[in-house]
Amino acid sequence: MKFLAKKSLGQNFLIDKNIIEKIVNLENIKNEFILEIGPGTGSLTKQIMKHDPKHLILIEKDEMLAKYLEENLLDKVKIINKDILEIDEYNLSKNKLLVFGNLPYNISTEILIKWISNIKKDFWFKKLILMFQKEVADRIVSDFNKKTYGRLSILAQWKLNIEKKFDVKPFSFYPKPKVDSSVLIFTPKNDYKNICSDESLKKITRIFFNERRKKIKKPLNKIFSNSEKIKNELNLNLDLRPQNLHYLIFLKLARYLDKLGN
Repeated sequence: MKFLAKKSLGQNFLIDKNIIEKIVNLENIKNEFILEIGPGTGSLTKQIMKHDPKHLILIEKDEMLAKYLEENLLDKVKIINKDILEIDEYNLSKNKLLVFGNLPYNISTEILIKWISNIKKDFWFKKLILMFQKEVADRIVSDFNKKTYGRLSILAQWKLNIEKKFDVKPFSFYPKPKVDSSVLIFTPKNDYKNICSDESLKKITRIFFNERRKKIKKPLNKIFSNSEKIKNELNLNLDLRPQNLHYLIFLKLARYLDKLGN
């Protein structure tokens, strides 16, 4: 059965068997508890099942696709017909999950930021193996002092180690997207420094990167009345721009904001 992709759901179905196999072979799936986001027509799902996972959970927002998957897959698969953004990840399984996802392009960053923000002391996943638009993936893995470095880089790298595995060309999908994609693997940083709140870090990075070409003196003064003191304590060069600051500096700035009660 051939399904028409819904633009409103950001659907691009992965159909390239070589890429599907390459993704599945990134991790040992046997006896693992697997979560797949946006399985679509089940191309990746079926390949995952060949590797004998212990249990497989699928989250598919499209009602027609969810019914199709339910009718065509085995009993060891649990299908949830809901929006991933409305699901509490910690209620999905008592076991840590190995997560696969060809994320919908239109909400991929929203999904990732939600997951990062919701991380408690104990991670709910073992690893995330996710596909993004290449441009988004490049921003996620970017180091400071690069044009691609920004809010997304900082938020993601705070709690996760990230590795780019390979790029995927448009012809590997139906319908073909207009851009390349990239597969990333995210591994929990179990020793990440929980020195600030997510909300303060989001606010700090939003204000700084809203004017990313301006020197950091302007956003620093905008946020803090005691900016001179903070500048001295963190040994900041006010002639730098936001992209020149290591993500740990933004964590420390967010901590100052927390102390102000914001």
